[in-house]
Amino acid sequence: MSAPTPEERLAELGLTLPEVATPLAAYVPALRTGDYVYTSGQLPVVDGKLAVTGKVGAEVSAEDAKELARICALNALAAVKSVVGDLSKVVRIVKVVGFVASAPDFTGQPVVVNGASELLGEVLGDAGRHARSAVGVASLPLDASVEVEVIAEVR
Repeated sequence: MSAPTPEERLAELGLTLPEVATPLAAYVPALRTGDYVYTSGQLPVVDGKLAVTGKVGAEVSAEDAKELARICALNALAAVKSVVGDLSKVVRIVKVVGFVASAPDFTGQPVVVNGASELLGEVLGDAGRHARSAVGVASLPLDASVEVEVIAEVR
């Protein structure tokens, strides 16, 4: 019996890839060059709206922000699929960068971005293991709490 496809794993997790979010400015959601797909920063948009706004460590808890990072990763997978047509073409996630709009004393950015990293592992297995940065920032577009971008190697 063959391993489940990433799309089958998503279904097992009770998740559906969303429509690719419309860009807020002059860019595309994802771009392929050679064997790599680079996503633009993905916000925690659900049904066309930000799920939550505010700074992590102030208005938003680290636990809630971790869930927001998971939504960002799901949106990033949708952006990758929009370019390659099928998530089975993902050889591996090479790099994830997570930005966390943080209260001045908040230092739990790695825990927040784990939401994205864990989802990628659940969906892609070993191909979801990646290098990563988790960065605290003063603010993000639309007062989003988290933003995630992904670089994927594809075939």
